[in-house]
Amino acid sequence: MQIEGSGALVAGGASGLGEATARALQAHGASVTIADLNEEKGSALAQELGAVFVRTDVTDESSVAAAVDATDNLRISVCCAGIGWAERVASKRGPAQLQPFETVIKVNLIGTFNVLRFAAAKMIQSEPTGAGERGVCVNTASIAAFDGQIGQISYSASKGGIVGMTLPAARDLAREGVRVCTIAPGTFDTPLLGGLSEEIREELGKAIPFPPRLGRPEEFAALALHIVENEMLNGEVIRLDGALRMPPK
Repeated sequence: MQIEGSGALVAGGASGLGEATARALQAHGASVTIADLNEEKGSALAQELGAVFVRTDVTDESSVAAAVDATDNLRISVCCAGIGWAERVASKRGPAQLQPFETVIKVNLIGTFNVLRFAAAKMIQSEPTGAGERGVCVNTASIAAFDGQIGQISYSASKGGIVGMTLPAARDLAREGVRVCTIAPGTFDTPLLGGLSEEIREELGKAIPFPPRLGRPEEFAALALHIVENEMLNGEVIRLDGALRMPPK
């Protein structure tokens, strides 16, 4: 899929991996719509890039539909929206709380599905390219889908669900010329780690075989753009982790 001239929706695009992807898509000639709950950051970034911002709650159908509708010539959808919660399945205090688990599943998994289904439905209505392609959807999982650590039960379950959706979604949409891939990043330097000290961040980076540092959001964005441009990438989950395999804790 050619990026230049295409409409691109980036959910969770106001910061972190989504912000880097929105910047990269805009730099390569896409018309970007930033969909995010953070109105202050999203609006500021959209103004800087000359993009469109739509305040979006990915768990709300009408909110996602509005963001999709605001994206003209939608050919590219990247979903980076997500949250985390740390809690063990059970402890001496009793079972884990259900509500945080439900919330993480709702935002990460159902939110991703909402973006995927609404974006794909709009892509299907567009004219195909000469190669018969109508669009590309890139979702964001995590290596926690495979190497979930202690306390990551809700996060790992939500990201595992995104991994599990990838192939059937690609097969569902294949006849319409819409591709679906998922990126599973490792430990990246994003706002989720912003509260940690520089010393702890350096230690986290050293755990990665090579390169021994935290991943950069620009590296995630570069892979997302490659997926968009490479027609043969479909139904695939790609680990972006420097060969990291997470220990139990």
